Amino acid sequence: MTGPLLAFLFCIPALAAEKQPAEYVNTLQGTNSKYELTRGNTYPTTALPFGMNTWTPQTGENGNGWKYQYEKDTIRGFQQAHQCSSWTNDYAVFSLMPVTGPLVVGENDRQAKFSHDHEEAHPYHYQVDLENGIRAEIAPTERGAYLRFRFPKDSPAHVILDGYTKFSAVKILPEEHKIIGRVNNGRGLRDDVFSNFVIVFDQPFSSWGTWENQNNTIQKDQLEADGKGVGAFVTFEPGVVVQAKVASSYVDSEQAERTLKQELGAFQSVDEASAAAKKIWNDHLSRIKMEGGSEDDLATFYSCFFRASLFSRKFYEINAEGKAYYRSPYDGKLHDGKMFTDTGFWDTFRAQFPLSIVMHPTMQGEYVHALLDAYDQCGWLPSWSFPSERGGMIGNHAISLLADAWAKGIHTFDPKKALEAYHHEATQKGPWGPSNGRDGGKYYDSLGYVPYPEVREATAKTLEYAYDDFCGYHLAEMSGQIEQAEFFAKSMYNFKNVFDPETEFMRGRDADGKWNDNFDPTEWGGPFTEGCAWHWVWSVFHDVDGLIELLGGDEKFVQKLDGVFTATNEFKVGTYGGPIHEMTEMKMANMGQYAHGNQPIQHMTYLYDYAGQPWKTQQHVREVMAKLYNATENGYPGDEDQGQTSSWYVLSALGFYAVCPGTDQYVIGSPAFEKATITLEDGKTFTVHAKNNSPQNVYIQSAKLNGETWTKNFIRYADLMKGGVLELEMGPTPNKQRGVAKSDRPFSLSASKE
Repeated sequence: MTGPLLAFLFCIPALAAEKQPAEYVNTLQGTNSKYELTRGNTYPTTALPFGMNTWTPQTGENGNGWKYQYEKDTIRGFQQAHQCSSWTNDYAVFSLMPVTGPLVVGENDRQAKFSHDHEEAHPYHYQVDLENGIRAEIAPTERGAYLRFRFPKDSPAHVILDGYTKFSAVKILPEEHKIIGRVNNGRGLRDDVFSNFVIVFDQPFSSWGTWENQNNTIQKDQLEADGKGVGAFVTFEPGVVVQAKVASSYVDSEQAERTLKQELGAFQSVDEASAAAKKIWNDHLSRIKMEGGSEDDLATFYSCFFRASLFSRKFYEINAEGKAYYRSPYDGKLHDGKMFTDTGFWDTFRAQFPLSIVMHPTMQGEYVHALLDAYDQCGWLPSWSFPSERGGMIGNHAISLLADAWAKGIHTFDPKKALEAYHHEATQKGPWGPSNGRDGGKYYDSLGYVPYPEVREATAKTLEYAYDDFCGYHLAEMSGQIEQAEFFAKSMYNFKNVFDPETEFMRGRDADGKWNDNFDPTEWGGPFTEGCAWHWVWSVFHDVDGLIELLGGDEKFVQKLDGVFTATNEFKVGTYGGPIHEMTEMKMANMGQYAHGNQPIQHMTYLYDYAGQPWKTQQHVREVMAKLYNATENGYPGDEDQGQTSSWYVLSALGFYAVCPGTDQYVIGSPAFEKATITLEDGKTFTVHAKNNSPQNVYIQSAKLNGETWTKNFIRYADLMKGGVLELEMGPTPNKQRGVAKSDRPFSLSASKE
């Protein structure tokens, strides 16, 4: 073929391959964070879905919760990590750092400059070109990683293993090109539980030794050592390209070796491991196919879906017989079965688990079963596992997960035992933190509320205890346990006891029943947790109808909701004594008193659905998604919080949200894309088709579920899981006739008792 035809064919542009979901993910999303202001408090996580270990570059000093900050320009190591949040710090950490030139081991001496222009951050592969000529790469497995370091020619090449902040032990095996060891560091790891690691390099060592990071002393030629911050170094020939397979185990060193073979044995290079990880992520993320959005919209969605797929983490391993087992973070003993950790339920009961139960019902069944195993092992239901019970934040929200699973047909646990565990939780105070057991519980039982100033954050605790007691009541009711249902029925309306009809806010009151003086709804702290009265008045997930009645009916309730957005964004620091980052983030959002960067108010935009004005939910939800989320380093309006803030976006972008976990309903909002297709675990699909959707056409004009007219402002879990199509007609102006009947409203406890 020659002449004009050939020339014409060469001028036809090649069709671009369709971009895969994992390629949209930016793991740098939310990393431009610091103590004073967080845009996510994330780090560039390189991991597999729900993997036991993650890996990340480290810009912060050892022990610093801000392990990676976008504004920094040096890297001091590549870490095995588990951190949920900068505020919780990390545990079971060690790092590897390539060094060229003279041997230096200390984290400040070995750090190397880099630029984001030479950094690629994907879930399946991280790569950075350091300014000293070294290229570092990471590809993940569930419990390990494959690393590669390319060193510049004609310069010595070293890899430094840093044992981090507490105990570590190392042993160098030069003939096997191997380093083995163990670490115990960070918060929440029992003194008798270690992360046992094995690192196998594909190049021989030319020299080696140990060191310790307290004084950075070096012991050349020494093969093993242990103590605080002990590490190792190995040196290679100049200009080498060295790869390292890394795996770790909480069980023992033998299991670490087994895991290395199980997860990394088949891979001959970082490229092979990265390709395998990419396939896993594409298969995972492709289970939600979004159509009709911009490239930026797709990047935001899949970056959030990625973050929502990291927590809770697997804390189990696979033995020689191919069965799951684990060393318990609670009692330190070996147990058969599965365990999950690294989540704080105060954050994640709201959206992360309600998303997971749609996408991964089998895993959710394993998870709620493991909650009762944890109860057996430490005597308490978890509330903040990291990896053992930390008791952080407030509330007793394990019962939310248990009730939610049962309501949605996941019956993998004994409800009698679950309620006995929750009864114990609700009537005792545990030794770890305010949410381990019930802080102020004796007051709550005798007064019907937790008093302030007798108990800090008392009004917030009252509201969350009332919701949890509803979950206990509902689980008991569903499983036929009459006595437990009667017990919790007495307290699930206790939210009414902290509502002040004069100010029309939830408010602190002392043990004598007197309302706290000098009330200001913009004042943070005191009887509230990380917020003010504007945020906490809405925390009646289980009985919005009851809250509507307290506020004087639908119109006044809607006016109150509107007031969140029309109020000024000013705040008083209250008992915090100075601005905390959540205050700053609310002010930056410039949406009045709406503080999406923290959990208490995240469901509030959906409450218009309960008061006959669902179009306002549709408008505000879309505004929040468009204004407060993106896929950049500034991608979140506050802490990401173990998948919660990301899951809010994922669910909302699909078009629905779980206002009241513990029931089987998802409340309808306004989908962000024209079409979303969810492939369910059993292969069925559920599609949300929002015809004529656009940034302007945010309002639902009409709806059909599987061809039948659908006026309700909610959809049931069973409707999602059996597959089908929710078809929406979207438009630029509200349809004020749709979804306004009482029967269209989502579940409320008071309405259900009428």
